[in-house]
Amino acid sequence: MKILGIDPGTVVMGYGVIESDGDDIALVDFGAIKVPEHSEIGERLSFLYYKLTEIINHHHPDAVAVESPFISKNVKSAMAIGRAQAVALLAAANCHVPAFEYAPTKVKQMVTNYGAGSKEQVQEMIRLQLGMAQAPQPADAADALAVAICHVQESHLQNLIAGQTRLRQGYGGQGERK
Repeated sequence: MKILGIDPGTVVMGYGVIESDGDDIALVDFGAIKVPEHSEIGERLSFLYYKLTEIINHHHPDAVAVESPFISKNVKSAMAIGRAQAVALLAAANCHVPAFEYAPTKVKQMVTNYGAGSKEQVQEMIRLQLGMAQAPQPADAADALAVAICHVQESHLQNLIAGQTRLRQGYGGQGERK
């Protein structure tokens, strides 16, 4: 399964592509899309959309995982990130790739086992999990790889839960077969 993770932003949007085969996760590609300086928001969103579409068409991911905006005291910042998130979801939909959204605390929890981990902790865990010599830079790309890893782990968890549910449905309450 190939996953494209996205850390949305209207100035810099991080992306990371990983491939998962069971418990093995391999790095495919990562980077950041930087919009032209001093461009208007419409131009930025259009630029991000076309660059994301190029990345999706180049890598052909099975899923796109997008970090949802963190709502803080800065509403303007949250709105901008929400716009970038919408662009990522639109690019995935128009390329017929299923998209999934994850809260920042969920991503940190899945990657570092601590929902309030620092950016440095996330970068180090990504480096270790992907066997990289150095932590991925910029931080936006590391965050995008974290979102992709979160999706892989969440998918594995959901498959385990689904398997347990099927197993329980095949047996009665006392361990007897129905």
